[in-house]
Amino acid sequence: MEKMNITNQEHDAFVKSHPNGDLLQLTQWAETKKLTGWYSKRVAVGENGEIKGVAQLLFKKVPKLPYTLCYVSRGFVADYNDKPVLEALLKYTKQVAQQERAYAIKIDPDVEVDKAGDTLSNLRQLGFVHKGFKEGLSKDYIQPRMTMITPIDQTDEELIKSFERRNRSKVRLALKRGTKVERAGREQLDIFANLMRITGERDGFLTRDISYFQNVYDALHPDGDAELFLVKLEPEPVLKEITGENKEVEAEIEKLKQKKQDKKTLNKIKDAEAKIARNQKLIAQMEELRSKHPDGIYLSGALLMFCGKKAYYLYGASSNDYRDFLPNHHMQFEMMRYAREKGATTYDFGGTDNDPDKDSEHYGLWAFKKTWGTYLSEKVGEFDYVLNKPLYYIIEQVKPRLTKAKIKASRKIKGK
Repeated sequence: MEKMNITNQEHDAFVKSHPNGDLLQLTQWAETKKLTGWYSKRVAVGENGEIKGVAQLLFKKVPKLPYTLCYVSRGFVADYNDKPVLEALLKYTKQVAQQERAYAIKIDPDVEVDKAGDTLSNLRQLGFVHKGFKEGLSKDYIQPRMTMITPIDQTDEELIKSFERRNRSKVRLALKRGTKVERAGREQLDIFANLMRITGERDGFLTRDISYFQNVYDALHPDGDAELFLVKLEPEPVLKEITGENKEVEAEIEKLKQKKQDKKTLNKIKDAEAKIARNQKLIAQMEELRSKHPDGIYLSGALLMFCGKKAYYLYGASSNDYRDFLPNHHMQFEMMRYAREKGATTYDFGGTDNDPDKDSEHYGLWAFKKTWGTYLSEKVGEFDYVLNKPLYYIIEQVKPRLTKAKIKASRKIKGK
């Protein structure tokens, strides 16, 4: 097993084709991390000219100290049952990390627990310390240990049937409601950033400004690994469809009135009249929308990312308006269809805990993601290879304890 010098294109091609490859190991993902102080190096190993494993190493300086952290996000990309490959990757990663004065090497492989094989034993034998099987969104990990994934290599109807029953009904309704899902361009990132701001204000989290999303898009879109989707509600098509539907229902009522007025017929007339009443409310909404925004308004948006056969729902946002039109449901289904057309077989909804309690802050997130025909992808977790034991102990153990103590003390003071 020897060190190989390969191009960015060769590195990315290997990552995209490998079952343990991940978006965070693509070279262009490293470009998106520069704004937050990370820089990257690469390592590749192989045999007889054939690549066997790669690693994109991210480095970040430790504040006020001449040291760095080496983080191999969702790496190494290799067969973890092939110990010689892991040994070679660690050997050359250590060389680079020591040159960059790293106090530790952190890895969190995209390897699921039930497919781990000899992963844990091989990494432990090489000197890695496993940080354990903690909750999926544990703050002890950099990346979520658990994500929710929908298999999308199936027909549209099979895909919808894989959703939970209530969500299935919402998706079918969303497809009829008249929203339009667009694959948008860079010039529309300002719309997405504004929707993200609205979402953050509504749900109580900090959001990024447009420059961050431009950075991600510019890095990954040229290779087809990032797409922006927006959902628009246009009043004219909706008005036309609802008005036509009302005419059909009115004609049906007239036919029913010609029949014998038994209980069944009367109930049908009642249901039809109720449908017209509901539609009249929608017509009023659309007429109001047309008066203010004749071309329509954008209700939802998302950045969809790719790595080979894997698709990732990375960032999503939505407006507070017209939520009855279920724009997010329409968008999710259309993004799954688009991902499948691109050759993806899985659609990753991102981090979650495993069946959290109803009073948990993570329950709502889990409850939403599980409705989409997902399965829990439980990764093997995070591993540290310590290069500077005293500094590692201070940063990884002493500092977190001091931080927790300060927070606790602050809360006590505020409580008084």
